[in-house]
Amino acid sequence: MPRLQRKAFLSSDDVRLFGRGRFVVVNLDETAVGRFTFQPGWRWSVDVGPKMGTPSCQLRHVGAAVTGVLHVVTEDGSETDISGGDAYEIPPGHDAWVVGDAPWEAVEFASARTFGATEESGVRALGTILMTDIVDSTATLERLGDAKWHAALLEHNERLRAQIDRFGGREVRTTGDGFQVLFTGAARGVRCAAAMIDALADLEIRIRTGLHTGEVELTAGNLYGIAVHAAARVSALAGLSEVLVSAVTRDLLDGSGLAFEERGVYELKGLSGPRSVFALIRESAR
Repeated sequence: MPRLQRKAFLSSDDVRLFGRGRFVVVNLDETAVGRFTFQPGWRWSVDVGPKMGTPSCQLRHVGAAVTGVLHVVTEDGSETDISGGDAYEIPPGHDAWVVGDAPWEAVEFASARTFGATEESGVRALGTILMTDIVDSTATLERLGDAKWHAALLEHNERLRAQIDRFGGREVRTTGDGFQVLFTGAARGVRCAAAMIDALADLEIRIRTGLHTGEVELTAGNLYGIAVHAAARVSALAGLSEVLVSAVTRDLLDGSGLAFEERGVYELKGLSGPRSVFALIRESAR
């Protein structure tokens, strides 16, 4: 439950050093907040990239710059300077470097748990994966037209990210018209999926959602493992505004107050043996 609290960056024991950069993280229960300090000459591809093993930063960043100037270049060629006093969002797939002789300092929200955290790489852990997808996205684009579709998609992203933050999920990546999100608890993942559907009620966009729980491996900001494929297969079976879960996830939710009904037994592509899937009964999720 949310509670009144404060923590000082100066007393944090989670300090990550990489070349000419320093990142301090404080944890407020399910929310992590970080503070960047990048010295003149710092560059992601030089100071961080070799440790992460990727050609560009694969994390999404949202924060507020305090001082200095950071130049960001994305994989599609877009670029901008982020200066002290600016709020910013940086999509996955980018390089960045400090401009000038002053350090760049910023307070970071979206990537605080994972930026520079190489100790997570290659470690397998139990998690619940939520996959979302826009239903009939091509037909919706054709009906709305490019301009209205783009505006609706941006609103879709904003509303879904608000629910991810609300339920303490970790956005792993976007899939163009959907999200892959990791949760440490199955109930929070299912409730987030239901809240996402409700959050889009007045938009001309509808989604399907699916969840599976299993061991995953987090490497360079991406999820790997059979559990990720299982979540995608379950999501693909979901109907309009439906929350489907695997039998594994369903079994973990006994006593949660969430109710489900069986939706059949399926052979999921690439996975061995028949598997049952269950649909959330929405009235019980409120």
